[in-house]
Amino acid sequence: MNTRINEGLDDLNAMWRIRALEEKIRDLRVSEDIVGSVHLANGQESIAVATCSQLRERDALYATYRGHGWAVARGVPPREIFGELMGRTSGVNGGRGGSAYFSAPQYGFHGENSIVGAGAPIAAGAALAGKFDGSGRVAVAVFGDGAMNQGAVAESMNFAAALKLGVIFICENNRYSELTPINDMVANPDLSQRATALGIPAVRIDGNDLAQVRTAVKLSLEAAISGRGPSFIEAHTQRIVGHYIGDAEQYRPAGELEADALLEPIARLRRELASAGASDAQLDRTEQRARDEMDTAAAAALADPLVAPETAGEHLYA
Repeated sequence: MNTRINEGLDDLNAMWRIRALEEKIRDLRVSEDIVGSVHLANGQESIAVATCSQLRERDALYATYRGHGWAVARGVPPREIFGELMGRTSGVNGGRGGSAYFSAPQYGFHGENSIVGAGAPIAAGAALAGKFDGSGRVAVAVFGDGAMNQGAVAESMNFAAALKLGVIFICENNRYSELTPINDMVANPDLSQRATALGIPAVRIDGNDLAQVRTAVKLSLEAAISGRGPSFIEAHTQRIVGHYIGDAEQYRPAGELEADALLEPIARLRRELASAGASDAQLDRTEQRARDEMDTAAAAALADPLVAPETAGEHLYA
């Protein structure tokens, strides 16, 4: 088997691990083993996989509430993710953070945030601290297109630009600000121009193209490490599920999901690998391996003890 196919199968497995995790989370939410609001990232896996492949252990990642896949790509064990979402003692935060707030800083994943765009100022703070603590860390803030209309995001970008902080701002533009098309929310749909106006180098890329994402993140990381300051990446993608589990998706035009199913990164890479000579059996095994891993991890987490209610007041700071 040639190197291109081997590398492609590794990428395909990395994306299938996220997809299989999200689909298992959906099943567990439907069965009510997971409770509360849950947001899935099906169709956006390539951005997380390609970005995390470039980050160093010391770098700090701040995701949105659609962050399960980012955690997997950053190396957080699936059993600990499932455990956290199901309120089990095996969860990365002892079952206290749930889907919206879990974090695993020991893996460089500094958490999700249910406040839209709130990861941006935290990432700027982490990058500022990195200037003084000798860590040399670069901070990555991930948010959606809707978060671009949050004042805290604009202020964080301006702060990072003024102080030349090592922050990579990544906007996952999936065309929808929750349930509203981004084009109905802004006069100028080129969101990267907002960064350019602040003096931040910015690019717009195909977020479903692993190579494009890797290149953009690599160059941004190099700029941050060398002291040239922040970068902005607008990665165009699509989510092929609702904004949240239970979303009726009545806002979608007819035929959109069918068209997106051809564009999403897993289907796209599978076609590319098949054209390069990968067999259907190889491609199917890659998917099945990821599904088996997530089935095993979820079953193990389900068997773990639930967090005792009397411990709810522990680990709280005011």
